[in-house]
Amino acid sequence: MGDVDPSRPGATRTEAAITIFLCGDVMIGRGIDQVLPHPSDPVLYEPCVASATDYVRLAELANGPIPRPVGFDYPWGEALAELRRVQPDVRVINLETSITRSDAYLPKGINYRMSPDNAQCLRAGQIDCCVLANNHVLDWGREGLLETLACLDRHGVKGVGAGRDAAEAGAPAILDVAGKGRVLVFAFAMATSGVPPGWAAGQDRPGVSFLRDLSDAAVADVAGRVRAVRRQGDVVVVSIHWGSNWGYDVPQDQQRFARALIDEADVSVVHGHSSHHAKAIEVHRRRLILYGCGDFLNDYEGIAGYEEFRDDLAIMYFARVDPPTGDLLGLDMVPLQIARFRLNRPSRDDVAWLHGTLDRESSRFDARVARSADDHLTLSPPDVHSQRGER
Repeated sequence: MGDVDPSRPGATRTEAAITIFLCGDVMIGRGIDQVLPHPSDPVLYEPCVASATDYVRLAELANGPIPRPVGFDYPWGEALAELRRVQPDVRVINLETSITRSDAYLPKGINYRMSPDNAQCLRAGQIDCCVLANNHVLDWGREGLLETLACLDRHGVKGVGAGRDAAEAGAPAILDVAGKGRVLVFAFAMATSGVPPGWAAGQDRPGVSFLRDLSDAAVADVAGRVRAVRRQGDVVVVSIHWGSNWGYDVPQDQQRFARALIDEADVSVVHGHSSHHAKAIEVHRRRLILYGCGDFLNDYEGIAGYEEFRDDLAIMYFARVDPPTGDLLGLDMVPLQIARFRLNRPSRDDVAWLHGTLDRESSRFDARVARSADDHLTLSPPDVHSQRGER
């Protein structure tokens, strides 16, 4: 972990590493939008809920009063202290909501929307890149997507995985890290996560970067996109919204595809999401695979069902990558808990539960998760270069 980086005399590889903050689904629409300073019209078109304010009421019944309005930094809570402590070079989230005033809802049962005036919440978290290839970004139609893209542009936040046409939707977000290099983020959505195939961007049609299957041809397509823009020393992240909401199973086709992205496209991090809870971690040939990062912010408090999966427990993933090689130098994880629409410190019992669950699931992939005295989690063994599968 302290090997000397020959490209920087006197510097260690850890000092020269690019640190990437990753998390799962950030759903700051609906109930959370209602407690921020400039809420949208709360009307909903769900089978059982007609107003987003009902989600506020449920959360308060479960965990206590939520002040209104809250500040734009409120939902991030204790995550902000961790971000200040770690100082990651880039911050990447899966933004699972449309930022729009559009009323052109799609009749799909659940529609997430936040007011463009509340998008300052993203700036409060100093978010660099929002993955948009997911099953909620077009909840309020293509008009809503276009407004989302324009809003992110105004706030200086990169959007990736959706666009005004197929070329824009498929293009990577390019994040420059001063003195270290670049991080390229590619993003894709799949039907297995509830994304309608009709949401795919076209030549003249706004939409998402849609991955129709996990075939060898799909791997080759992603590899070609990477090669087209990659420079020597770039760190490549592929973010994929795939799979079902609940359960720890990792389908064989996901395993094959993630490993093939590393083998064939030289990807450093596969950033999987869609499951409402964290799933297994794998290190393949010194590269990181997060099969499911879980929810990071949601308005699910007080909603019964699936309690055994603990979707209230969130994880901050801090991956340290060596730019010259693209290899993983370390993975640190900070557990948090969602309560009152805010990220809080969890109890020691909750950290123990999350540690046991992650370690159990990751051990199937020969990765182990350790718990530190300060209740943070790390990939174990810490020297990930000892993992099998030399490049």
